[in-house]
Amino acid sequence: MSDTEQRPGRQTAEHAGQPHTHSHLHSAAGHDHGDDDHGHAHSHAPKVSSSNERRIFVVLVLTAGYALIQAAGGWFSGSLALVADSGHMLSDAAALALALVAYRVARRAADQRASYGYHRVRVLAALANGAALLLLVAWITWEAVSRLRAPVEVLAGPMLVVAVIGLLVNLIGAWILMRGEKGDQNLRGALLHVIGDLLGSVGAIGASIGIMLTGWTVLDPILSVLVAVLVLRSAWGLVRASLHVLLQGTPEGLAPEVICADLAGLPEVAEAGHAHVWTLTDERYVATVHVTPAPGSDPLDLPDLVRRRLAQRFGIEHATVEVNRAGEMPRDHGAEGL
Repeated sequence: MSDTEQRPGRQTAEHAGQPHTHSHLHSAAGHDHGDDDHGHAHSHAPKVSSSNERRIFVVLVLTAGYALIQAAGGWFSGSLALVADSGHMLSDAAALALALVAYRVARRAADQRASYGYHRVRVLAALANGAALLLLVAWITWEAVSRLRAPVEVLAGPMLVVAVIGLLVNLIGAWILMRGEKGDQNLRGALLHVIGDLLGSVGAIGASIGIMLTGWTVLDPILSVLVAVLVLRSAWGLVRASLHVLLQGTPEGLAPEVICADLAGLPEVAEAGHAHVWTLTDERYVATVHVTPAPGSDPLDLPDLVRRRLAQRFGIEHATVEVNRAGEMPRDHGAEGL
């Protein structure tokens, strides 16, 4: 996201008998501003790197393709660990697909039906993905317990071959992503998923060699449970984060009282309160806040001042600021005036 800032338009109005001014922060990378200081068209789309998008697509194809091979290999060899890891690979393929959705949606401009754009399509997809993975974890765990009670023959040779192929696929995927542009959160998340898959392949190789040397087929369900734990961690993280965004929960580290205390410390601000902060999607935050001017300060200057502070100190790129007369700070809900 570009650090370049453009001066937004300002609007004044009467609201419940209180004059207020709204100001919006927009970065030049993702917002299209007109030259008129009193009006502007804008988009909430982040900057998109076509190079990184291509890299994620290639790794998605590799990951999804190998997941299918792994599932077939697990079924043929009788390895629950391979089947479990194929579910892990599919979960990561879904995560990569969601990253691509984020890129695609980012290009779609906001319209009258969706004034903030369509970024939360990715959040809904993540929630569905996480719920499906929780069901997969339940099945893997049930099957693993059954196999510990009644061991099933595992063909260690085919299991080893499939696991080695997986290791190579993940090494290639990691190499592709590591050569991408730095600073892209989607790319970084994709790389972490691939590294997790790589470790899963190493575990499957170790289990297959162990079965070949010792004949202990229990190594297979034990490994499958370990993989299920990895899937559970990813799945629960997806579900929890998605629900938090959809419920417009406060982003971590952006407590309204902290923001109000910081704004109240500005010389031009006498009081700040009634703040709300929520996540649009990923690391893109939206906020509303009320302020009252300090004696001698111009109320019309406060919105620009406050939104710059919110951007620089808290990374909030879209803020609506309402200026209230002294003694008229709303206190019915939200952060208390400080």
